[in-house]
Amino acid sequence: MVMKEQGQAPSFERRWPIALTILAGLLLLAALPARIKMFPSWVSFAVGIVVLGSMTAAALTRARPRWLLIERWITLLFVVFAGASMLATLAYLVRAMVFRPTEVTGLQLLTSGIAVWVTNVLIFSLLYWQIDRGGPGARGGRVSALPDWLFPQVGAPESAPPGWQPRFVDYLSLGYSTATAFSATEVAPMTSRAKLLMMLESTISLVTLVLVASRAINILGN
Repeated sequence: MVMKEQGQAPSFERRWPIALTILAGLLLLAALPARIKMFPSWVSFAVGIVVLGSMTAAALTRARPRWLLIERWITLLFVVFAGASMLATLAYLVRAMVFRPTEVTGLQLLTSGIAVWVTNVLIFSLLYWQIDRGGPGARGGRVSALPDWLFPQVGAPESAPPGWQPRFVDYLSLGYSTATAFSATEVAPMTSRAKLLMMLESTISLVTLVLVASRAINILGN
């Protein structure tokens, strides 16, 4: 059941940190060698412009529900697009290491592996931010819903301001911790989909670090 809390005005989360994250992900995808990319660079930037346009519209219209819904779906589509590009790049790197070890140099493996790892963190951070408690529109409107993640500030209200709600930086920290520690840290997953998404992110990070990055370092060290 979803209920709106009384006595609290809706708040709109600033979108510039999310915009910077999207731009960083696009630049990383664009920096990959041409033969490794799933899509041409112009396709990635065109998709990015659409996402940033939806966020700008949501901000200019003072977070009207219609634009928040449009922003939500466009952002989720961007996550699917960027995630497919990332997985295709990772699959190409693994196949090249196994079947065509001379096709990709150690430096290309290392830089591509770093790009995949960082993109993995950014994509899942965006996804966590967009789905937890109904997304930023629902959280900003103080709509109570079952959380996908339990943040320590919720369990210890004395350590956070009244009416505290997680912001994008909190989900970015969650994505980074999941990719580095391969497990939940101070933020606890509460739903099945949250646990499955964290498992997927950890698996991608593990494959990238153990197979790609370690192989690249081994080649460069010889």
